[in-house]
Amino acid sequence: MVRDINTDFIRGIIPPIVTIIDENERIDEERMRRQVNFVIQGRVHGILAFGSNGEFYMVEEDEMKRGLQIILDETKDRIPVYFGIGAIKTRKCVELARMASECGADGISVLQPMFLKPTEEELYRHFRSIAEVIPGTPMLLYNNPGRVGYSLTTSLVTRLAADVENIVGIKDSSGDMTLTSEFVRLTKTEKKDFKVFGGKDTLIYGALVHGADGAIATTANMFPELVVSIYEKYMSGDLKGSLEDQFRLNPVRLSMDRASFPVATKDMANLLGLDVGEPYRPTVCSSGEVLDFMKKRLKEAGLLE
Repeated sequence: MVRDINTDFIRGIIPPIVTIIDENERIDEERMRRQVNFVIQGRVHGILAFGSNGEFYMVEEDEMKRGLQIILDETKDRIPVYFGIGAIKTRKCVELARMASECGADGISVLQPMFLKPTEEELYRHFRSIAEVIPGTPMLLYNNPGRVGYSLTTSLVTRLAADVENIVGIKDSSGDMTLTSEFVRLTKTEKKDFKVFGGKDTLIYGALVHGADGAIATTANMFPELVVSIYEKYMSGDLKGSLEDQFRLNPVRLSMDRASFPVATKDMANLLGLDVGEPYRPTVCSSGEVLDFMKKRLKEAGLLE
Protein backbone atom coordinates (compact mmCIF):
# COMPACT_ATOMS: atom_id res chain seq x y z
CA MET A 1 0.00 0.00 0.00
CA VAL A 2 1.30 3.45 -0.91
CA ARG A 3 0.27 5.73 1.93
CA ASP A 4 -1.03 9.26 1.37
CA ILE A 5 -0.42 10.15 5.03
CA ASN A 6 2.92 11.75 5.81
CA THR A 7 4.76 9.66 8.39
CA ASP A 8 8.25 11.16 8.04
CA PHE A 9 7.93 12.91 11.41
CA ILE A 10 7.17 9.66 13.27
CA ARG A 11 10.61 8.71 14.54
CA GLY A 12 13.13 9.03 17.33
CA ILE A 13 12.70 9.22 21.08
CA ILE A 14 9.21 9.94 22.41
CA PRO A 15 8.57 10.14 26.17
CA PRO A 16 5.18 9.04 27.52
CA ILE A 17 5.01 12.27 29.45
CA VAL A 18 4.12 12.09 33.13
CA THR A 19 0.71 13.48 34.07
CA ILE A 20 1.34 15.99 36.84
CA ILE A 21 -1.56 16.47 39.25
CA ASP A 22 -2.39 18.66 42.25
CA GLU A 23 -3.68 17.59 45.66
CA ASN A 24 -7.18 17.19 44.21
CA GLU A 25 -5.91 14.94 41.39
CA ARG A 26 -6.53 17.61 38.78
CA ILE A 27 -3.88 18.20 36.14
CA ASP A 28 -1.49 20.90 37.33
CA GLU A 29 -1.27 23.16 34.29
CA GLU A 30 1.78 25.17 35.33
CA ARG A 31 3.93 22.16 36.18
CA MET A 32 2.64 20.27 33.13
CA ARG A 33 3.78 23.09 30.85
CA ARG A 34 7.16 23.10 32.57
CA GLN A 35 7.62 19.38 31.97
CA VAL A 36 6.71 19.79 28.29
CA ASN A 37 9.43 22.39 27.89
CA PHE A 38 11.93 20.30 29.83
CA VAL A 39 11.66 17.33 27.46
CA ILE A 40 11.62 19.55 24.37
CA GLN A 41 14.82 21.22 25.56
CA GLY A 42 16.22 17.69 25.87
CA ARG A 43 15.71 17.30 22.08
CA VAL A 44 13.05 14.59 22.13
CA HIS A 45 11.30 13.91 18.83
CA GLY A 46 7.73 13.87 20.12
CA ILE A 47 5.53 13.62 23.20
CA LEU A 48 3.00 10.90 23.99
CA ALA A 49 0.20 12.15 26.22
CA PHE A 50 -1.51 9.58 28.46
CA GLY A 51 0.68 6.59 27.82
CA SER A 52 1.11 3.87 30.43
CA ASN A 53 3.45 6.00 32.54
CA GLY A 54 1.12 8.93 31.96
CA GLU A 55 -1.45 7.01 34.06
CA PHE A 56 -4.16 7.09 31.38
CA TYR A 57 -6.18 4.50 33.30
CA MET A 58 -6.68 7.01 36.13
CA VAL A 59 -7.89 9.98 34.11
CA GLU A 60 -11.47 10.93 33.22
CA GLU A 61 -12.21 11.87 29.62
CA ASP A 62 -12.74 15.59 30.30
CA GLU A 63 -9.39 15.77 32.10
CA MET A 64 -7.71 13.90 29.25
CA LYS A 65 -9.01 16.50 26.83
CA ARG A 66 -7.87 19.34 29.04
CA GLY A 67 -4.43 17.76 29.50
CA LEU A 68 -4.01 17.18 25.78
CA GLN A 69 -4.98 20.79 25.05
CA ILE A 70 -2.42 22.05 27.58
CA ILE A 71 0.34 19.93 26.01
CA LEU A 72 -0.58 20.96 22.47
CA ASP A 73 -0.73 24.62 23.43
CA GLU A 74 2.64 24.56 25.17
CA THR A 75 4.32 22.49 22.46
CA LYS A 76 3.30 25.04 19.82
CA ASP A 77 4.07 22.66 16.95
CA ARG A 78 7.73 22.40 17.93
CA ILE A 79 7.46 18.59 18.01
CA PRO A 80 4.62 16.13 17.31
CA VAL A 81 2.15 15.28 20.06
CA TYR A 82 0.54 11.83 20.19
CA PHE A 83 -2.46 10.82 22.30
CA GLY A 84 -2.57 7.46 24.06
CA ILE A 85 -5.78 5.42 24.18
CA GLY A 86 -6.18 2.41 26.44
CA ALA A 87 -9.94 2.04 26.90
CA ILE A 88 -11.41 -1.45 26.69
CA LYS A 89 -14.63 -0.70 24.82
CA THR A 90 -14.33 0.01 21.10
CA ARG A 91 -16.92 2.79 21.23
CA LYS A 92 -15.00 4.59 23.99
CA CYS A 93 -11.77 4.29 22.00
CA VAL A 94 -13.55 5.73 18.97
CA GLU A 95 -14.78 8.70 21.03
CA LEU A 96 -11.30 9.37 22.40
CA ALA A 97 -9.71 9.07 18.96
CA ARG A 98 -12.18 11.54 17.51
CA MET A 99 -11.57 13.96 20.39
CA ALA A 100 -7.79 13.77 19.99
CA SER A 101 -7.98 14.37 16.26
CA GLU A 102 -10.32 17.34 16.70
CA CYS A 103 -7.96 18.84 19.29
CA GLY A 104 -5.10 18.64 16.80
CA ALA A 105 -3.05 15.66 17.97
CA ASP A 106 -0.49 14.60 15.38
CA GLY A 107 -1.26 10.93 15.95
CA ILE A 108 -2.75 8.43 18.36
CA SER A 109 -1.48 5.26 20.01
CA VAL A 110 -3.96 2.49 20.85
CA LEU A 111 -3.33 -0.30 23.39
CA GLN A 112 -4.96 -3.69 22.93
CA PRO A 113 -7.94 -4.10 25.30
CA MET A 114 -6.91 -5.19 28.77
CA PHE A 115 -8.75 -7.75 30.95
CA LEU A 116 -10.42 -9.34 27.88
CA LYS A 117 -8.98 -12.16 25.79
CA PRO A 118 -10.24 -11.28 22.30
CA THR A 119 -9.77 -13.30 19.14
CA GLU A 120 -7.58 -12.00 16.34
CA GLU A 121 -10.67 -11.15 14.28
CA GLU A 122 -12.17 -9.20 17.18
CA LEU A 123 -8.93 -7.26 17.60
CA TYR A 124 -8.78 -6.58 13.87
CA ARG A 125 -12.28 -5.07 13.93
CA HIS A 126 -11.48 -3.12 17.11
CA PHE A 127 -8.37 -1.42 15.73
CA ARG A 128 -9.84 -0.88 12.27
CA SER A 129 -12.99 0.72 13.72
CA ILE A 130 -10.88 3.22 15.66
CA ALA A 131 -8.66 4.11 12.71
CA GLU A 132 -11.55 4.59 10.32
CA VAL A 133 -13.10 7.45 12.33
CA ILE A 134 -9.91 9.53 11.97
CA PRO A 135 -8.79 8.74 8.41
CA GLY A 136 -6.36 11.67 8.22
CA THR A 137 -4.65 11.00 11.54
CA PRO A 138 -1.80 8.48 11.89
CA MET A 139 -2.44 5.65 14.34
CA LEU A 140 0.12 3.49 16.11
CA LEU A 141 -0.73 0.11 17.59
CA TYR A 142 0.57 -0.43 21.13
CA ASN A 143 1.55 -3.96 22.14
CA ASN A 144 2.04 -4.38 25.89
CA PRO A 145 1.50 -8.04 26.79
CA GLY A 146 3.03 -7.63 30.25
CA ARG A 147 0.20 -5.34 31.34
CA VAL A 148 -2.60 -6.75 29.20
CA GLY A 149 -1.96 -10.50 29.40
CA TYR A 150 -1.64 -11.34 25.70
CA SER A 151 0.36 -10.14 22.72
CA LEU A 152 -0.56 -8.77 19.35
CA THR A 153 0.53 -11.29 16.71
CA THR A 154 2.63 -10.61 13.66
CA SER A 155 -0.21 -11.83 11.43
CA LEU A 156 -2.64 -9.32 12.95
CA VAL A 157 -0.21 -6.42 12.74
CA THR A 158 0.79 -7.11 9.14
CA ARG A 159 -2.87 -7.46 8.15
CA LEU A 160 -3.80 -4.14 9.76
CA ALA A 161 -0.78 -2.46 8.20
CA ALA A 162 -1.81 -3.70 4.76
CA ASP A 163 -5.54 -3.02 5.05
CA VAL A 164 -5.84 0.27 6.95
CA GLU A 165 -4.09 3.28 5.46
CA ASN A 166 -3.68 5.31 8.63
CA ILE A 167 -2.45 2.45 10.82
CA VAL A 168 1.15 3.43 10.27
CA GLY A 169 3.16 1.83 13.05
CA ILE A 170 3.47 -0.03 16.34
CA LYS A 171 5.09 0.38 19.73
CA ASP A 172 6.22 -3.02 20.99
CA SER A 173 6.72 -3.21 24.74
CA SER A 174 6.96 -7.00 24.83
CA GLY A 175 10.70 -6.96 25.54
CA ASP A 176 10.91 -9.88 23.10
CA MET A 177 13.51 -8.78 20.57
CA THR A 178 12.57 -11.59 18.22
CA LEU A 179 9.00 -10.29 18.12
CA THR A 180 10.12 -6.69 17.64
CA SER A 181 12.41 -7.72 14.80
CA GLU A 182 9.62 -9.72 13.18
CA PHE A 183 7.33 -6.68 13.30
CA VAL A 184 10.08 -4.80 11.47
CA ARG A 185 10.80 -7.54 8.94
CA LEU A 186 7.22 -8.41 8.07
CA THR A 187 5.81 -4.88 7.84
CA LYS A 188 8.71 -3.08 6.20
CA THR A 189 9.21 -5.65 3.44
CA GLU A 190 6.24 -4.27 1.52
CA LYS A 191 5.58 -0.98 3.31
CA LYS A 192 8.82 0.77 4.05
CA ASP A 193 7.08 3.69 5.77
CA PHE A 194 5.52 1.51 8.52
CA LYS A 195 7.07 2.59 11.83
CA VAL A 196 8.19 0.22 14.57
CA PHE A 197 9.13 1.59 18.00
CA GLY A 198 10.79 -0.21 20.84
CA GLY A 199 8.99 0.05 24.16
CA LYS A 200 11.73 -1.10 26.54
CA ASP A 201 14.19 1.58 27.61
CA THR A 202 16.93 -1.02 28.14
CA LEU A 203 16.62 -2.25 24.55
CA ILE A 204 16.62 0.98 22.51
CA TYR A 205 19.95 0.15 20.88
CA GLY A 206 18.82 -3.40 20.17
CA ALA A 207 15.59 -2.22 18.57
CA LEU A 208 17.50 0.22 16.35
CA VAL A 209 19.92 -2.52 15.27
CA HIS A 210 16.93 -4.57 14.14
CA GLY A 211 15.55 -1.68 12.09
CA ALA A 212 13.21 0.11 14.48
CA ASP A 213 12.47 3.80 13.97
CA GLY A 214 12.96 4.82 17.58
CA ALA A 215 11.60 4.19 21.05
CA ILE A 216 8.85 5.39 23.32
CA ALA A 217 10.87 5.64 26.52
CA THR A 218 9.74 6.73 29.97
CA THR A 219 13.28 7.62 31.08
CA ALA A 220 13.20 10.45 28.54
CA ASN A 221 10.97 12.20 31.08
CA MET A 222 13.95 12.53 33.42
CA PHE A 223 17.13 12.61 31.31
CA PRO A 224 16.05 13.19 27.73
CA GLU A 225 19.52 14.14 26.52
CA LEU A 226 20.97 10.74 27.46
CA VAL A 227 18.10 8.77 25.92
CA VAL A 228 18.08 10.88 22.76
CA SER A 229 21.83 10.40 22.43
CA ILE A 230 21.35 6.63 22.06
CA TYR A 231 19.19 7.28 19.00
CA GLU A 232 21.15 10.18 17.54
CA LYS A 233 24.54 8.50 17.87
CA TYR A 234 23.19 5.34 16.29
CA MET A 235 21.67 7.24 13.37
CA SER A 236 24.92 9.14 12.79
CA GLY A 237 26.89 5.88 12.64
CA ASP A 238 28.50 6.11 16.08
CA LEU A 239 27.44 2.62 17.13
CA LYS A 240 30.03 2.37 19.89
CA GLY A 241 28.90 5.65 21.46
CA SER A 242 25.25 4.65 21.16
CA LEU A 243 25.85 1.36 22.94
CA GLU A 244 27.89 3.08 25.64
CA ASP A 245 25.01 5.43 26.34
CA GLN A 246 22.57 2.51 26.40
CA PHE A 247 24.72 0.75 28.98
CA ARG A 248 24.94 3.98 31.02
CA LEU A 249 21.14 4.16 31.05
CA ASN A 250 20.37 0.52 31.82
CA PRO A 251 21.34 0.25 35.52
CA VAL A 252 19.35 3.43 36.19
CA ARG A 253 16.29 2.12 34.40
CA LEU A 254 16.54 -1.28 36.10
CA SER A 255 16.73 0.37 39.53
CA MET A 256 13.20 1.68 38.91
CA ASP A 257 11.85 -1.88 39.01
CA ARG A 258 12.09 -1.89 42.79
CA ALA A 259 9.21 0.59 42.95
CA SER A 260 5.61 -0.24 42.14
CA PHE A 261 4.20 0.57 38.71
CA PRO A 262 3.82 3.36 37.64
CA VAL A 263 5.28 5.14 40.67
CA ALA A 264 8.94 4.73 39.68
CA THR A 265 8.92 7.37 36.96
CA LYS A 266 7.62 10.07 39.29
CA ASP A 267 9.94 8.84 42.06
CA MET A 268 13.00 9.29 39.90
CA ALA A 269 11.83 12.58 38.40
CA ASN A 270 11.33 13.97 41.90
CA LEU A 271 14.79 12.79 42.96
CA LEU A 272 16.17 14.86 40.10
CA GLY A 273 14.28 17.94 41.26
CA LEU A 274 11.69 17.96 38.48
CA ASP A 275 8.81 18.30 40.98
CA VAL A 276 6.26 16.10 39.22
CA GLY A 277 4.38 15.38 42.43
CA GLU A 278 2.40 12.35 43.50
CA PRO A 279 0.82 9.55 41.45
CA TYR A 280 -2.91 9.00 41.41
CA ARG A 281 -4.14 6.91 44.33
CA PRO A 282 -4.04 4.11 45.31
CA THR A 283 -0.34 4.19 44.44
CA VAL A 284 1.96 6.42 46.49
CA CYS A 285 5.53 7.65 46.14
CA SER A 286 8.28 5.28 47.24
CA SER A 287 10.54 5.83 50.24
CA GLY A 288 13.48 4.35 52.11
CA GLU A 289 15.58 1.66 50.48
CA VAL A 290 13.80 1.93 47.12
CA LEU A 291 14.74 5.59 46.71
CA ASP A 292 18.22 5.01 48.16
CA PHE A 293 18.91 2.39 45.50
CA MET A 294 17.69 4.70 42.73
CA LYS A 295 19.94 7.49 44.05
CA LYS A 296 22.90 5.11 44.09
CA ARG A 297 22.40 4.16 40.44
CA LEU A 298 21.80 7.78 39.40
CA LYS A 299 25.05 8.87 41.06
CA GLU A 300 27.00 6.00 39.48
CA ALA A 301 25.72 7.11 36.07
CA GLY A 302 26.70 10.71 36.74
CA LEU A 303 23.07 11.85 36.60
CA LEU A 304 22.81 13.01 40.22
CA GLU A 305 25.39 14.82 42.31
